[in-house]
Amino acid sequence: MVEKRKQKRRRKFLGSGSYGKGNAKNNRGKGNKGGWGRAGMGKHRMTYITSKEPDFLIRGGFTMPNAKHLKCLNVFELEQKALAGKLASKDGKLFFEFAGKVLGSGKLSHAVHVRAISFAAGAKEKIEKAGGKAESIAPAQEALQEKEKTQ
Repeated sequence: MVEKRKQKRRRKFLGSGSYGKGNAKNNRGKGNKGGWGRAGMGKHRMTYITSKEPDFLIRGGFTMPNAKHLKCLNVFELEQKALAGKLASKDGKLFFEFAGKVLGSGKLSHAVHVRAISFAAGAKEKIEKAGGKAESIAPAQEALQEKEKTQ
């Protein structure tokens, strides 16, 4: 008697939709895989992110909501204004009022009376060395608001 040829399991179960995929509820459709596109990248597709795109979830720092933004001016800019004749004069001396911080880059050869919100240590030293005066004023709220409007 000839032995009946058995049908292979693979052939038998190929169209069942769950053959070779473990439990019948797994891999049934898109239900176990999440949505389209990049859905679930920080959750159930985290393995993809960690291996292929490690920079995807990096978020850096924060912005302080009440940070004070002041305008800046260097000492060499004061020198340029003095040479161009753009500084006002009070009592025969050059005078400049600035709603911001004066930084110490550059040289100053003119005696200038400067009023500003704050000064860098080098700037104050250079202004006084040139025969001028560095006077700090309280920060005006309007100056800060103008800076915020321009940003």
